[in-house]
Amino acid sequence: MEKDILVRLEEAGRLSKGQRRIADYIRNNYDKAAFMTAGKLGQTVGVSESTVVRFASDLGYDGYPGMRKAIQEMIRSRLTSLQRIEVSKELLDEGNLPGSVLAADMGKLEATLRDFDREQFNTAVEAIANANHIFIVGMRSSTCLASFLGFYLNLLLENVRIIQDTSQSEVYEQIMRIKPNDVFIGISYPRYSSRTVKAMSYARSCGATTVGITDGETSPLVGLADVLLYARSGMMSFLDSLVAPLSLINALIVSIGLRNREHVSDTFKQLETIWVDYDVYERMGG
Repeated sequence: MEKDILVRLEEAGRLSKGQRRIADYIRNNYDKAAFMTAGKLGQTVGVSESTVVRFASDLGYDGYPGMRKAIQEMIRSRLTSLQRIEVSKELLDEGNLPGSVLAADMGKLEATLRDFDREQFNTAVEAIANANHIFIVGMRSSTCLASFLGFYLNLLLENVRIIQDTSQSEVYEQIMRIKPNDVFIGISYPRYSSRTVKAMSYARSCGATTVGITDGETSPLVGLADVLLYARSGMMSFLDSLVAPLSLINALIVSIGLRNREHVSDTFKQLETIWVDYDVYERMGG
């Protein structure tokens, strides 16, 4: 897992007086530093812009933009909801809020597609399609993603189980029979649910194949998941955008379905008959 910037600061060697000022400011004000230019950060702590840029490079980042991005990624899992509201004022154009949010979502979709790992994706599809049992866990804000994935996988496959977000002991009771030929899918986005992380750790200890759907290499699912699927999320005030994760899950469902087109066609023929016979959907038109 990639080290976050606070760890890098702790492990940094001897720092000059100016570099110590930068490091101290980031430690104590990372929510503000995350959205400062190099010039603004230098002005705030009393050093030159070039000192800030060199400091970022000395920490191992690809220039100042790389360090600032690392701070932004870090704060998403550390800030309280109230702090997120304050920080979001720097991110969103309140004069055109819908356009600002939609544009940010499109940016996350583009970034997800750009960094897409087809090999990991194909490995996940094969593992899920061939599993004896599939357990899906997504807590807190990721519950909606787990429910969506589970709803469609239940139509395509047998023995799919969505683990409910109840007490921690009941989570383990729901996955206690997981075995090596099973697949555990964990979905977690900032602020990461400790229950999801611990449940994935338990599933892995039981020998199950673990698939993680998360936002990046700083996620606590890294190191626990045998297969990792990344989809970017973005901080939108007190909430995170889950547009890109949902799109990735769409691709996962479609890919699993297309592995056995004939079976899927037969399944939906049967379902259409049931839906009509029992008035599941409103009948439109004449």
